[in-house]
Amino acid sequence: MSVGKTTLVNALKTLPEFADFEFATERSKYLRDLGIPLNTDSTLKGQTIFLAERCSELLKEKIITDRTIIDVMAFTKKAKSISVIDGDDFCDYAKRFVKEYDYLFYVSPEGIEVEDNGVRTTDIQYRDEIDKEIKMLLHQYIPVYHTIKGTTIERIQQIYDVVWNNG
Repeated sequence: MSVGKTTLVNALKTLPEFADFEFATERSKYLRDLGIPLNTDSTLKGQTIFLAERCSELLKEKIITDRTIIDVMAFTKKAKSISVIDGDDFCDYAKRFVKEYDYLFYVSPEGIEVEDNGVRTTDIQYRDEIDKEIKMLLHQYIPVYHTIKGTTIERIQQIYDVVWNNG
């Protein structure tokens, strides 16, 4: 969270190389306003809605999104109101869908300040916990993923290198 994923997706949206793609970005404010608890307060019902959103994105032929099923799994595992058993069961179900991504990019928080967007928490320790969980889940369930970091322009170049230059 707060590493520039939405900024990156919005930048990709403006590039002609991605004209044939659909884009999906964070809807946390909208979902929070519907009464769905976010961050550490998330519930199993709320995470199920987030999982359904991520699965609906996978129904699209060409989509670029700033959230993945791995994100949903990490937030589920770190939610205070979700038991370890329920979190593990949820992730066991959700992991079935992660193989459907053509490319998964891990956006490193290295050197990125936490921004207050009025929705997500600004707790740096919580961001670090989520980041650690995401990396663990990636190693566990994704055979190949790509780490990108730096400015938005540097990240776009790293994506080009992977997608078009087989980097």
